[in-house]
Amino acid sequence: MIAPIFPVCAASAEVNALIGGDRLRLYPFGMQDDVIVYPYAVWQNITGEPENYLGQRPDADAFTLQVDIYAGTPDEAIAVAEALRNAIEPHAHITRWSGQTRDDETKRYRYSFDVDWIVLR
Repeated sequence: MIAPIFPVCAASAEVNALIGGDRLRLYPFGMQDDVIVYPYAVWQNITGEPENYLGQRPDADAFTLQVDIYAGTPDEAIAVAEALRNAIEPHAHITRWSGQTRDDETKRYRYSFDVDWIVLR
């Protein structure tokens, strides 16, 4: 019911160098509710469905995740996106490079992408 994005990214030295430390700054449910330290990333399920069969229970679940990176500079956001991409691609498919925005209030940068992940049960 959950794609293993956190353990996959936590195992990456490249990811940890950019958003690691005492605690990996990769937050589920699309929300960061800790003390904000930039850069960080959030992820959430956009869609998910079991691989249903007529004669047996599903043996896999398919997910589409949205990953958003927030950073102080565009270069920092892109570096984190690249590190996450490098960690994720051996396990899942990146299907869309999405929004690149700057928040009017915080003046922080956001880079977003989507991942399709099939998880065997």
